[in-house]
Amino acid sequence: MDTAPLRDAYDTLLDAAALPDLGEPPDGGWNADLILAHLLSVDASIATVALSVVAGARPAFDNRICLDHRNLRRIVAEHSGRADLIAHVRGQADLLCTIADRLSEEAASVLVPSLLLSNDTVLLDQPVPLAALVQGLADNHVPEHTRQLLALDRGPSRTAAVIRP
Repeated sequence: MDTAPLRDAYDTLLDAAALPDLGEPPDGGWNADLILAHLLSVDASIATVALSVVAGARPAFDNRICLDHRNLRRIVAEHSGRADLIAHVRGQADLLCTIADRLSEEAASVLVPSLLLSNDTVLLDQPVPLAALVQGLADNHVPEHTRQLLALDRGPSRTAAVIRP
């Protein structure tokens, strides 16, 4: 698999996460720490699925644990602050990409039963190729959370964020 688009998406997201003075979301949603915790949970889950496929298992992907507020707060509490969360997301995204880079075409095409929810709405409830789970991160998931980070209140000194081309 070519993970260059996913690596680029994470570089942009992590630049946004490192902006100073990220405050609370205007819509009452997740703050930056919860977004980063969510990404850690999703990436670990998809890496687990990928490694399970390579091992010969036939795992499923279900993102409900990645949305669970208790789980997200636990992940945040395990880190010493935003910089630590960012470093962990960077490392885990690299690990996921390294695993995906090494998937054979056969492994990447294995159908994974998948349940994806967002705001209590089912987005997907069907098997998808493992490669599509990884590609979905680059195409939609990571960019959407980048937009979410950039929408956080940065107070009166709010400045435009630099987004990588």
